[in-house]
Amino acid sequence: MQRPIGLLKFGFAFLLLSVATVVFGQKPVPPGSGGPIDIIHADSISLKKVNDSTNLTVLKGAVLLKQGTTTFKCDRCEKNDRANTFEAWGSVHIIDNDTTHIYADHLRYLIAKQIAYLDKNVKLTDGQTTLTTPDLTYNMATKIATYTNGGKVVNKKTVITSKEGLYYTDMKDVYFKKNVLVNDPAYKITTDSLLYNTESRTARFIAMTNIKDSANRSIDTKDGFYDLKTGEAQFGQRPFINDGKGTTLNADNVSLNNNIAKADGSAVLIDTVRKTTVIGNLIYQNRSTDAFLATQKPLMIIKQGADSLYVTADTLFSAKLTDLYVVSPALGGDSIKVKKDTAIKTDSLNLSDSMQRYVRPVPDAKALAAAIEKNNSDAVSKKTIVLPSSTDPDQKAPAPDIVALAPIKTIPGRIQEEPILPSVKPVPIANAGASGKKGPPSVKTEKPVAANDSTNRYFEAFHNVKIYSDSVQAVSDSLFYSFKDSTFRLYQRPVIWGKNSQITGDTILLHTKNKQMDRLEAFKNGLMINHVEGQAYNQIKGSRIDGYFTNGSMDSMRAKGSVESLYFVQDDDSAFVGINEVTADILDAYFAEKKLKKIVFRSEANATFWPIRSKSPEETRLKGFTWREAERPKTKYDLMQ
Repeated sequence: MQRPIGLLKFGFAFLLLSVATVVFGQKPVPPGSGGPIDIIHADSISLKKVNDSTNLTVLKGAVLLKQGTTTFKCDRCEKNDRANTFEAWGSVHIIDNDTTHIYADHLRYLIAKQIAYLDKNVKLTDGQTTLTTPDLTYNMATKIATYTNGGKVVNKKTVITSKEGLYYTDMKDVYFKKNVLVNDPAYKITTDSLLYNTESRTARFIAMTNIKDSANRSIDTKDGFYDLKTGEAQFGQRPFINDGKGTTLNADNVSLNNNIAKADGSAVLIDTVRKTTVIGNLIYQNRSTDAFLATQKPLMIIKQGADSLYVTADTLFSAKLTDLYVVSPALGGDSIKVKKDTAIKTDSLNLSDSMQRYVRPVPDAKALAAAIEKNNSDAVSKKTIVLPSSTDPDQKAPAPDIVALAPIKTIPGRIQEEPILPSVKPVPIANAGASGKKGPPSVKTEKPVAANDSTNRYFEAFHNVKIYSDSVQAVSDSLFYSFKDSTFRLYQRPVIWGKNSQITGDTILLHTKNKQMDRLEAFKNGLMINHVEGQAYNQIKGSRIDGYFTNGSMDSMRAKGSVESLYFVQDDDSAFVGINEVTADILDAYFAEKKLKKIVFRSEANATFWPIRSKSPEETRLKGFTWREAERPKTKYDLMQ
């Protein structure tokens, strides 16, 4: 007997409803479970018996399932009611909260626990960030994706790979572990562990990390964060920064902002090219121009063979010379450099003698000594001595070791005496033209400093400047040093000490050569004081003083312009014989074993010899005398106080 078609349709619909009720039954949901699975669509549904206790519901064709706010799509699905799981194959697609999309070829899902196990061509994306991995575990309840067999996260132009990872999709945080590598157009980061926010594009470092930028600069750190979007960063636990060109920076904490590095807490900046080290509690470095500013008890160490030079001040600043000087258009674009926005004058860059001078033979010292003995008497409290213009021993002469001569020829770098050339008239080089006639002063030019030249550097020190080396010490209010000419320029009450000698002036230039002291120049009110012993000080005063060094120790000195000298005369047993006061236009002093041994006066000179008992210590001081030994750094550690 044939049944009506409508009854058959009703029976089939009732059967499907019964199956759905049994398979996806609306049972009470345990606390914390994900709730039931709803069938939204399937081209076909069938039952598959596995054993007496297990039946599978098989869904095929454009399968669409839903659990709460999560949607599942696939080509085929098998539901295990007894295990409360289902598996899906082919074009698996999970949509979680309409924001997270997960794709795979295969899925195994724990319905109650809401945990998805995906494998084969797995991809997770939120539209801004994409994670790909061979297999992935995703917890719908906690919104955490986990991979353990390698994964790659692409966030705009940033690509991050690691062996393991946890992706907190709701907070946009990824915790990368093992063999982490970040590739960005501007940076490359390698580490063992890294926290990264895909929304803010900020990396947080929790393990030893190396960061290298496109300019080959690197940062080693194990604490801090880096904003790959803005370039701002902060690093702790003494990060180490290397600019890739020989300069390194490290401190307790370093922050980067707009290419400015701020190193805070026991900061150390090392320049291996120029062999300098800067230590300070706070250092700012411009990573674009290589300029730096050091404050809070900064100290600069300039390596000079075995005798390093130490410089300290309230503030140290250094930059490129090419950022300090410009070519003057008024000079036709030649190579003369004109200083910008500073009080340092260009004429202080070139101050060596340019006058040719000639000399008569040095008088015999023994003959002069005999003349002094002949004319000297302790009963006479004062004697005026007229210095000779020849070597006649019968003429009156200064005390031993004091010699008066005509002008000499100056060889740049050292005081030297040459035979007289009577047929030649001294002519200033600066006023001699090509034909020997007088002309406009010549101008010394120098080649422009190349931007990549290792000498393209200067540094300045401001307030309470102190300099220490084993051979020379100095103090001033400010200092300028150029690596181009290796010259220290000291301003405002500068003083330089060498062994038992002190030199002062309104401005002092200290030239170095091959990392050693070569010569110095003291301008205006130049005064050299040599401590003999007790209250005895040899003194030389002039409008300008030039000193010359050998192996770091002064071996000769010249004073020019209204020269005054006060010199303690000693006999062979070092007993004091008397005091010579002399005035002249030019004076040369010679040193041996770091002690003043001989003084030579050039041109006309007048001298007064005083017996040693006729002068009190207070009367043996030239105008402007100040012995500033208390200000002198005694050791390099004095600079670190």
